Amino acid sequence: MKDAVTFNLIKKDKKARRGVLSTPHGEVQTPVFMPVGTAGTVKAMRPEEVKALGAEIILSNTYHLYLRPGHEVIKEAGGLHKFMNWDRPILTDSGGFQVFSLGDLRKITNEGVEFRSHIDGSYHMFSPEKSMEVQNALGSDIMMAFDECAPYPCDMDHAERAAKRTTEWLMRCKEAHKNTGKQSLFGIMQGGVYPDLRKKSAEEIVAMDLPGYAVGGLSVGEPKELMCEVLDHCVDHLPENKPRYLMGVGTPDYLFEAVERGIDMCDCVLPTRIARNGTALTSGGQINIKNAKYERDFTPLDGKCDCYTCRNYTRAYLRHLYKSDEILSSMLLSNHNLYFLVNIMKNIRESIEEERFAEYKNEFYREYGYM
Repeated sequence: MKDAVTFNLIKKDKKARRGVLSTPHGEVQTPVFMPVGTAGTVKAMRPEEVKALGAEIILSNTYHLYLRPGHEVIKEAGGLHKFMNWDRPILTDSGGFQVFSLGDLRKITNEGVEFRSHIDGSYHMFSPEKSMEVQNALGSDIMMAFDECAPYPCDMDHAERAAKRTTEWLMRCKEAHKNTGKQSLFGIMQGGVYPDLRKKSAEEIVAMDLPGYAVGGLSVGEPKELMCEVLDHCVDHLPENKPRYLMGVGTPDYLFEAVERGIDMCDCVLPTRIARNGTALTSGGQINIKNAKYERDFTPLDGKCDCYTCRNYTRAYLRHLYKSDEILSSMLLSNHNLYFLVNIMKNIRESIEEERFAEYKNEFYREYGYM
């Protein structure tokens, strides 16, 4: 049976790649930044607004939707797309990172992870089979395999055990996946910061011939230089004709570094999270709208941005909203930050097509303040 999700590589500029991801709910131009809608919503944003700023795919969280409202409720509603009124592609994570981040509230075994809900303390068991059951019910276009994300730092033995378990769980995920014609399963590479483990993990998951692969276990606290070094090893072992997804990165520099190394997909909660704290991403770097110097600043957040927020509102007004604890502050800043990152990826795609990615990266870094 043909995979529900396919990838077409159109152009390369050294390792940077320009492609198209085809899914049951439409095409996605890559490289792409995926806004995160953890609980079936991108925080402070209506679906129509997320579409208007150019987002072609969003990510939702299996763990959170399993706990509330429950995957059975969403299945009864007709699936996650219908439930949340989003008719474009959706990627769901496996829930693995969330349950592993619960610390003392969870216990890992070869069978899966026993954990207590962060909501009400109730006990649950997540296994590869359970993750597939939930994601099949959600009906996402792309489902992520249930994996064990080793923390940073961790010793080589710990990272090796987690990578081995990730491979074993991927085999069980593949067996448990019941909707192969409409949903695609992506595998996840683990191995911590150890190149040999990364190579072995990649070889094992690629052997399963899945429609896409992710690099997990990075951007979990390691220095940026180490992340880039490890990522270099990772992409060298992933197939050229399949999409590559770096999980959990969303600052502008990490997006550029990922694309430069051959990554096609990224996601992060950062743009909406920092928006709720009054921080905006601009072409000249981050600004904190709480600062008193913006009280009478009647200019846009970013004079080079044509998002809805920058076309209609000033820094002074946004500061007033934030200081007044108005929800519109989160809405407008989230709109701008998401647009900013989605637009960066659009510009990156154009630069790859024109074989000037390195030039665009240097231009952006100089203006943003990275150089």
